[in-house]
Amino acid sequence: MTKMLIMSLALGALASPALAGETTVTLAARNWYCAACPHVVKESLAAVPGVTNVAVSDKTKTAVVTFDDTKADVKALIEATTAAGYPSFPYTEGMLWP
Repeated sequence: MTKMLIMSLALGALASPALAGETTVTLAARNWYCAACPHVVKESLAAVPGVTNVAVSDKTKTAVVTFDDTKADVKALIEATTAAGYPSFPYTEGMLWP
């Protein structure tokens, strides 16, 4: 019984970090028309707690965001860009914008 308990605790401890980690998402943003837009989008996303990297593309009007999924989520990222005046949505390559 004791061995099973110890084994269960050990396996649980090993599995826990796998539940959390770094996540990357690509967001497409609306209202992106000027030279300042990429900077504003990038800074709004970088200000979200847990965001570790933001790369923006003026050509595709997208931002690739890497974040700690225990501290942030896609909803928080979308809220950040929307508050900055750039409503966004998850984007995948080849997707037609709605």
